[in-house]
Amino acid sequence: MTILFAIVAMLTLLPALMGLFNFILVRPPAKGSGTPEVAILIPARNEEATIRACVEAALASKDVDVEVIVLDDGSTDATAEIVLKIAESDPRLRLERAPALPTGWKGKTHACHVLSTMTARPFMLFLDSDVRLAPDAVSRLIPRQTMDFVSGVPRQEIRTFADLAVIPMINTLIYFYLPVALMRRRSTDPSLAAACGQLIMVRRSSYLAAGGHAGIANAMHDGMRLAANFRRNGFPTDLVDATGIASCRMYSNARDLWLGFGKNATEGMARPVALPVWTLLLGGGLVAPFVLAPFAWLAPADWGARFLLISVVLLIFSRMMQAIKCEEPASAVIVMPLGVLATLAIQWNALVGYLAGRTVVWRGRVYRPRM
Repeated sequence: MTILFAIVAMLTLLPALMGLFNFILVRPPAKGSGTPEVAILIPARNEEATIRACVEAALASKDVDVEVIVLDDGSTDATAEIVLKIAESDPRLRLERAPALPTGWKGKTHACHVLSTMTARPFMLFLDSDVRLAPDAVSRLIPRQTMDFVSGVPRQEIRTFADLAVIPMINTLIYFYLPVALMRRRSTDPSLAAACGQLIMVRRSSYLAAGGHAGIANAMHDGMRLAANFRRNGFPTDLVDATGIASCRMYSNARDLWLGFGKNATEGMARPVALPVWTLLLGGGLVAPFVLAPFAWLAPADWGARFLLISVVLLIFSRMMQAIKCEEPASAVIVMPLGVLATLAIQWNALVGYLAGRTVVWRGRVYRPRM
């Protein structure tokens, strides 16, 4: 058992220490100077439940000169009517209609591409319609002179047990497994790209030079793919802590959560070579230590057992720091192993589905997954 304890301890220590370093490195963005001109671009398809709060928060932005453009992408609900009603009293808002989806494009990438052609402002903020911005969010996301792309994970609203288990895994994967220091040192390395598609600010000139969303037309994982494409074309990207400047309620039920996380899984973790490695890292580092900890406790003289128990304590402390930093419920710390297992189940289901030739249905459109 000594060797098993030691191996699991090392797999546990990696995310525990990485997290503690990254909590320091990933910081809220600082407020800029002046009054920059920004276009807030919101793709919307059947978003009547969230679009009003999203648009009103965007229009409440301070210390920036904003225009807000909502692209109605074939909605069959009241999305367009809600936006038009708000636009009647605020000329900074306008509603546009998306053309038919061309072959070879995914819905969101096409909508974002169309939106990018509707403004000449030097900065563009691509914003999901379920995100609500703080008044100072836009001014703080403006890229500094050496940066062309800034993204961050908003505070995720947790309302159900499925949310509690799975949604915090977004931040767990970033803080525990992304080498942020190396990501910034090698700021144009596509393999180290990291972004959240819910909230992306870009310098327009760099966006156009990198090919914009046209360069990732067929991608479902638009945030990660756009960041990688920026880097591939020599434009640096960065990741900031957006907890205090934006919030998001991603999915209203467990079914949508399963489908939402699974729809783009094969463009990220769920690949034939990558997924077994991730299963070892996540299962061995975030689940196995809690299974083995009681046995280690009963073998206090075993050096491997002591090593494992120390690693477990550090992991729990690191996970508690994530909960504090990302404003997650304390109970999210307790259910983390369940969240890991659920995440791996989603990923393996996506990979098996891809190999079996299954399609993905999202927002009423049928897509074939890609890698």
